[in-house]
Amino acid sequence: MTQPRQADSPFVQAFRGSFTSALRWPQLDALWDRVREQADRGWYLYAVGEPPPDAPADADSVRCFVDELDALLRAEHQEDYCGIVYADDLDDPTFIKVYDPNNLGMVCGSSGGPPPLPGWILSLLPPEDLSHGIPLPGGRRRWWRRILGR
Repeated sequence: MTQPRQADSPFVQAFRGSFTSALRWPQLDALWDRVREQADRGWYLYAVGEPPPDAPADADSVRCFVDELDALLRAEHQEDYCGIVYADDLDDPTFIKVYDPNNLGMVCGSSGGPPPLPGWILSLLPPEDLSHGIPLPGGRRRWWRRILGR
């Protein structure tokens, strides 16, 4: 059972912090290289809409996730720019938000409501449930579970 969010928790503070976009594909390549190099750093892999993980992923799972997520982004976001991956620090990331290419209308648009949630988060902090019970779409759920072997 996930714990209720605390507005001042370290995870929520980091989530609401300052982020920089990997605007171009080469910037995303460099970011992924840094994550792969530091795969054993204690990354939590969180698909928003699924229960947050209780423990960091092992290094092989982190590398696999980055490879699979990169392939998904390139296949489904066929633009000459990336712009849907944000890190707290592109050179030394500790928190990365990845928006789902299938929900970009929500990300790019301004409806006056709360900001849209990312599809996935890589964090060195234990994640908290951000979805408030909103499940992942079926296709994304199957993709996520295949990646994590669940």
